[in-house]
Amino acid sequence: MNSQLLQPEVQEFVRNYEDDVSKLAFSGSPFEKVSTIELIEQIESLRKAKSKLPSWYAQPAILYPPKLNLEQTSSEVTAEYKSSIIKGDSLADITGGLGIDSFFFARHFDLVAHFELNSALSEIAAHNFRQLGVSNINCLASDGLKHVLSHSYSAIYADPSRRHVSKGKVFFLKDCEPNIPENLDAILNHCDVLLLKTSPMLDISAGLKELKNVAEIHIVAVNNEVKELLWLLNKKDISPTGIKTINITANSRFSFDFEWGSQADVKFSKPLTYLFEPNASIMKSGGMNHIVDIFSLLKLHEHTHLFTSNELIAFPGRRFQIAEVIAYSKINMREISRLGKANISVRNFPLTVAELRKKWKLKDGGSSYLFFVTLNDNSKAVLVCKKI
Repeated sequence: MNSQLLQPEVQEFVRNYEDDVSKLAFSGSPFEKVSTIELIEQIESLRKAKSKLPSWYAQPAILYPPKLNLEQTSSEVTAEYKSSIIKGDSLADITGGLGIDSFFFARHFDLVAHFELNSALSEIAAHNFRQLGVSNINCLASDGLKHVLSHSYSAIYADPSRRHVSKGKVFFLKDCEPNIPENLDAILNHCDVLLLKTSPMLDISAGLKELKNVAEIHIVAVNNEVKELLWLLNKKDISPTGIKTINITANSRFSFDFEWGSQADVKFSKPLTYLFEPNASIMKSGGMNHIVDIFSLLKLHEHTHLFTSNELIAFPGRRFQIAEVIAYSKINMREISRLGKANISVRNFPLTVAELRKKWKLKDGGSSYLFFVTLNDNSKAVLVCKKI
């Protein structure tokens, strides 16, 4: 950590720099003891922190790691949510990083141990905690997994990172560092609860096969975009696993048991008066069929995850009134093309949104919502809707 970055004139330069950083790359640093790369890193990360980490952004003399590290860290809003899940005397964050999660865990634990192998990042985190007035976090530049296998804590938290991307979008926890499945029994012997954060790309069924004693899975979305999965494990064999979905910005929550959700009795129907689209966290959960039991709705098709009813009800997702149901055909689409622009969604349909826009010359926007779907009789249709 270069302490010269904390000089008032450097801090003022970083905060007030408004040009493209490429200009700075050519002109060079105006400070003898601060490199151009260091300045660019602080400027880029500060800009990123404005929306992702507003508390850090508002605090003077905060130091930032390279932008890539900042992109990989939790946002304040998701970190605050996960800190509400567990509490106790002590917590070990064995993948500490910049320390956003540790900062919020410190509100619910007497002591937080922040482990980060990158000594420079560990030093930055410790400095920032001091600036933020937090005194119950101990930063250690060492291997957190090795440490917790010989020490006990009320809770252990880990955010395993992928070692490689050779498997494309499909990956397993055993492909991540630290390898939690390989060390799971030993970890659970040294804590009351283990909380794992994973990418939303991890398949829930695959995760359950690799882990055991999973009490809860929290599917966390912000602005209806799933940001992370949180896996809460304890020493006891918990069955069934509770699935909790949350869209934080809308405070929309929906919960069910994993096994029960897969066995829900689903009834199908043609489109009725209203259309209901589950929010992204529910879509990720695989619990769409369970909505039928809770809300007494009918589904359009087994693989078209949209629901319908003649009654307008409160619902964890978007609601629409169906104006028309049009069979998808070249003749009918000529009429729809006259709209000029529309909000398009596809569900269980052979064309993508981009392909439909190009084919039928429909721009994005307007007050019309078009759902291109497959109905229960396997016919293709366009649902022309108005958002409620």
